[in-house]
Amino acid sequence: MKENMLDVLLYLFENCVDDELALHSNEESIKTRLSAAGFMDAEISKAFHWLESLAQLREQDNSTAIAQPQQQSQRVYVAEEMEKISLDSRGLILFLEQMDVLKPAMRELVIDQIMALETDEIDHDGVKWVILMVLFNQPGYEAAYTWLEDFVFDEGNSLKHLH
Repeated sequence: MKENMLDVLLYLFENCVDDELALHSNEESIKTRLSAAGFMDAEISKAFHWLESLAQLREQDNSTAIAQPQQQSQRVYVAEEMEKISLDSRGLILFLEQMDVLKPAMRELVIDQIMALETDEIDHDGVKWVILMVLFNQPGYEAAYTWLEDFVFDEGNSLKHLH
C-alpha cells in the first residue's frame, strides 16, 4: 500500500490533470480510483484537503497580489523549514525566483504548501512537483508552469548543469 500524501497528489496530478477530470465534480469516482490504485483513505482525504486549501488561496484576493510584480526579497528560512526542505531544494526555489518563474509571494505560497505536507522531509523531486502543482493552480502563471514542466520532465536537467 502507498502511504504518502505526496504520492496521492502526484498520482492525481499525473493522471487526473491529463485526463481533464474535474476534482470536485468527480471527487467520489476519483477517490475510488485512488483506493483501487492502493492509496489509503486517510492519505486520500489529506491530499484532497491540501488541494482544497490551494484552491481556496486561488479564490481569495491573494491571487491578485501573487500575480502582481513585486520587488525581489531575501527569504530567511526558520528551523522547521530548513529541516523539511533540503538545501538543494531551497536552492531550487531561489533559482526559480531569480529566473522570474516564482515571485516572492508565490515562493511563500510554495513554501506554505510544502510545509502543509505531512512528511518530515521532502525530496528534491517532490519539491519540483509541489511547485508545479502550485503554479498550475494559480492564474497568470501559465508560462512559468510550462517552463517548469519542461525543466522537471527533462531528466538530464539539474541545477548542477546550470552552473
